[in-house]
Amino acid sequence: MNAVATLIAPRTATFDESAVQTAKAALVALGADAGAPDWLAPGTACDLPFGNLAPEQAEAAIRHALASAGTGAVLDIVAQPAATRRKRLLVADMESTIIEQEMLDELGDYVGLKDHIAAITARAMNGEIDFKDAVRERVALLKGLKETVIDEVWQRATLMPGAAQLVGTMRANGAVCVLVSGGFRCFTGRVRSWIGFDDDRGNELEVVDGVMTGKVIEPILDKDSKLQALMAYAGEHRVPVAETMAVGDGANDLPMLLAAGLGVAFHAKAVVAAEARARVDHGDLTALLYAQGYRATEFVN
Repeated sequence: MNAVATLIAPRTATFDESAVQTAKAALVALGADAGAPDWLAPGTACDLPFGNLAPEQAEAAIRHALASAGTGAVLDIVAQPAATRRKRLLVADMESTIIEQEMLDELGDYVGLKDHIAAITARAMNGEIDFKDAVRERVALLKGLKETVIDEVWQRATLMPGAAQLVGTMRANGAVCVLVSGGFRCFTGRVRSWIGFDDDRGNELEVVDGVMTGKVIEPILDKDSKLQALMAYAGEHRVPVAETMAVGDGANDLPMLLAAGLGVAFHAKAVVAAEARARVDHGDLTALLYAQGYRATEFVN
């Protein structure tokens, strides 16, 4: 068996052997060889080895079969080559991926413009407007805001469920984990320290005499910068691209998701979920560990 499909339930649901057998039957119907299921966590995640079928065909077949069977479980399915599923490099977006917030939107709350700034953020993440222009436009609205507000708004940050386990488990098994964000270093550095990323990259707010000027220090880190970061870290740590993983939710993440060995669109915007090779629509970030073949008993906080 040269490939594996992993079925993963969200925290609020479980599935049983019948769902796995439905998935297996769908693969066999397409002429695939299908091996014995291997439960990574009872009721939560199960590996289904297979061969003689492309991963994307296997995933589509399983999704269709489960939907037709009406199993009741809302599952994520990740199908991929088995040989390189365990990754040695993680490159992660920060906002709405590792943390639950968009921090520029939260800063906008302090100037009474949160909804306005959030609308610009949404359009940028959907790929409707240029990302760099969107950053400049939103930051301009923060002109005159005191730098001390950064400490206050940081208190709103909450980790995405599964983020600590994802980073902790991968690092404990020798992987390098980096945070690469179109957000700002005043936040990426704190998230890095919070859950132990090896490095972080982000944009810089210009501050003069303790006050935000409404400008971003150029150059602005964007989708091309994220892709370059993935390749640079892979080269620096001598990790083959096939053994890299990238995760994000917005249009500025798509190039690195498409380039990585496994690029995961996490609760992503429609344009991203449609193009990424793997997606997690329902589960938390531990789904990325199950996709690599980790068992729940191996998770590290």
